[in-house]
Amino acid sequence: MIRIGVIGYGYWGPNIVRNFNSIEGACVAAVCDMNPNALKKVNAAWPNIRTTTESTEIIAAGDIDAIAVVTPVYTHYELARKALQEGKHVFVEKPFTSTSAQAAELNELAARKNLTIMVDHTFLFTGAVRKIKELMDEGTLGNLYYFDSMRVNLGLFQHDINVIWDLAPHDLSIMDYLVQDAPQAIVATGTSHFNGLEDVAYVSCYFSNNMIAHFNVNWLSPVKVRTMLIGGDKKMLVWNDLEADEKIKIYDKGADVQNREGVYNLLINYRSGDVWMPKVEVTEALKLEASYFVDCVSHNTAPINDGHAGMRVVKILEAANHSLLNKGAMTYL
Repeated sequence: MIRIGVIGYGYWGPNIVRNFNSIEGACVAAVCDMNPNALKKVNAAWPNIRTTTESTEIIAAGDIDAIAVVTPVYTHYELARKALQEGKHVFVEKPFTSTSAQAAELNELAARKNLTIMVDHTFLFTGAVRKIKELMDEGTLGNLYYFDSMRVNLGLFQHDINVIWDLAPHDLSIMDYLVQDAPQAIVATGTSHFNGLEDVAYVSCYFSNNMIAHFNVNWLSPVKVRTMLIGGDKKMLVWNDLEADEKIKIYDKGADVQNREGVYNLLINYRSGDVWMPKVEVTEALKLEASYFVDCVSHNTAPINDGHAGMRVVKILEAANHSLLNKGAMTYL
């Protein structure tokens, strides 16, 4: 039985507690939050879980095997570091850390102590992303041309991170998981309208194989949009996460280039074929992720969303911030 201590019971914490308590082989032993009202909610919903306002109490507890850090990003490094030093496995909310240097230090510490780090890249465990991964591994899309994502809505404004650090980690982690290559350079533009933190931003990632990825993140959209387009030389894919059914559509559309003699040396033919909707498994992603974490800890295996995956995302976020500060200058990784 893996006994878990959860630090943070705000927006996401209740989901973490519920899912870890619902899977075989794990239970939540304690919850920490600085807000006494949050702890009252824990006591009402889970009377068997002990509560505290002191994170050190949970981290040092001898009956706890793993710590789930569900707090603002600026606290992740210190809480995870203390947990690892106490011999605890760590599950950390995204983004992993505030800097890649912090991420590298935590990864080194976990490796030295033979402990597991998992970063909460929840979307990797959705039925849609797992289906897209399956299709891409089968070569359905062919060689990739572009990876385009829009994640916009009205709010929730954060007080400690900009919209890129808040929303983009979801899609950057998906790109990191699906694309068998790493970006070489980043360009980011954005602006702030309220509290000095960018609330509308655009991030472009450039790859060595001429593929480009683009991310539109926005806290000021009048509508909520969660759409991803992935184009290859064989097929093109659209994922609309807000669709109740038919979340993924595969288009047999594209452009073929042929060399011809005469006036036009280059002729582009457009291909328009069938559209099909693969079946997507409907499961709660966080429950699968929680179960996967317990399995990785139990069998001492590295998760796909380990600290190194988290660090790769943080490096892109750092580069995006650098580009923002330099008015969209290209930043090389």
